[in-house]
Amino acid sequence: MTPDTVNLVLSALLIFMLRIVDVSLGTLRIGFLVRGARGLAGLFGFVESLVWLIAAAQVLSNLDSPLKFVAYAGGYATGTMLGVSVERWLAIGETIMRVVAPVDSPPVEDALREAGFYVTVLNARGRDGDVRVAFSVLPRRRIPAALKLVGEVNPQAFVTLESTTPTARNVAPPASKVGK
Repeated sequence: MTPDTVNLVLSALLIFMLRIVDVSLGTLRIGFLVRGARGLAGLFGFVESLVWLIAAAQVLSNLDSPLKFVAYAGGYATGTMLGVSVERWLAIGETIMRVVAPVDSPPVEDALREAGFYVTVLNARGRDGDVRVAFSVLPRRRIPAALKLVGEVNPQAFVTLESTTPTARNVAPPASKVGK
């Protein structure tokens, strides 16, 4: 290989890697922003834009090289997938878990409470009759444990998960103390 070819390949690899880093940081930045971590989002945004600028300068230094364009686009796609994977692995933030089950099926709330989850239960009427709806706000990293527990106690329960941004960190007082 000629020195020019080696330089072109190394430049394309650098662009590819820089795009992976900047797009992954962008994905994480948006996750932090949505979950209310403005400081981290700002820091990640600064680094993301700096890395992007370096990658863009590499591409714009030689517009006659299709390899650099492919590296730029490939890094973007790979960075998107990597960023989503890292965000899921970090599992930052909270989730609302709703468990809906017929009143005559095994209750999940006691098992969830024993496992350390805060649970609120409401009685409701579903399409096929009376149901219990158990609500719990839990850290995203604890979702697998909560789902496993619900599945063990009541495999017929219907579970939904929804991302949330808590506005307060206080825990509600026990029901027996409300209004006293």
